[in-house]
Amino acid sequence: MTTAPASLTVPAGVPRVAVVGDNTIDRYVGTAERVFVGGNALNVAVNLVAAGIEAHYYGAIGPDADGHLIRRGLVESGVRTTGLVTLAGRTALTVIRLTADGDRVFESEEFGVTADYFPGTAELEDIARADWVHIGMLPRADDLRDELAARGTRAVVSQDCAVAAGFSRLDVAFGSVGKSEQAARDWAVSALRGGSGSVVVTRGPAGALATDGSVWWYQVAQPADVVDTTGAGDSFIAGFIESRLRSRSIARALAVGSRRAAATCGHPGGWPQDRLR
Repeated sequence: MTTAPASLTVPAGVPRVAVVGDNTIDRYVGTAERVFVGGNALNVAVNLVAAGIEAHYYGAIGPDADGHLIRRGLVESGVRTTGLVTLAGRTALTVIRLTADGDRVFESEEFGVTADYFPGTAELEDIARADWVHIGMLPRADDLRDELAARGTRAVVSQDCAVAAGFSRLDVAFGSVGKSEQAARDWAVSALRGGSGSVVVTRGPAGALATDGSVWWYQVAQPADVVDTTGAGDSFIAGFIESRLRSRSIARALAVGSRRAAATCGHPGGWPQDRLR
């Protein structure tokens, strides 16, 4: 399917989103030493459920305490975990240090078993039946999009192209290339030429833009009391997807995504996790 979001057909009932890709333990060091459940794909799934969307997560954890915490975080957040598998090896770990202004610096990243994950045949069939498929960090993202197309999926397919490669067979390419408007526009054009039906580019405090190749939409960043920017882009993506599934315009979806991102900047971690302590 390659249909620009402007012509999105909304499914009847509660829409079902399949989120495929990474998870990680975010271990904060320095003045704010804490542990959070995170990861690009996982954060999107959790935020979708918080907005009333049925989200199913497909990814891998290791048989360790970190993997147990990730499973617990997903379950307690209401994300469906039938696609969560345990592989031999270590659960992914990201070490983060916060700057004085709340921006995050990745001290190290160990991708663990997420680097080996790809859905099996049964999972692929299940993912293809979703109303929307979102791909986070996934080494074989190109293969997944091809597999979905071969199964004749009717889902809208989006991807966080900041962490997963390829634009072919995409309906929505999400990107993040810094604050420059020209760089954002150039990246959007390259994504369209690469095969994506539409593009959304976040620019941090400079806002966001979107295009379907004929129309350009712009969104200013919402004011935020920044505590931690971790997961803000994932919250934006979830807000955009939720809005489009509820038949909101692209302009409205950008605004909702911007509000979700600003709210995420106001607390530590990619989503509120006090109940996991």
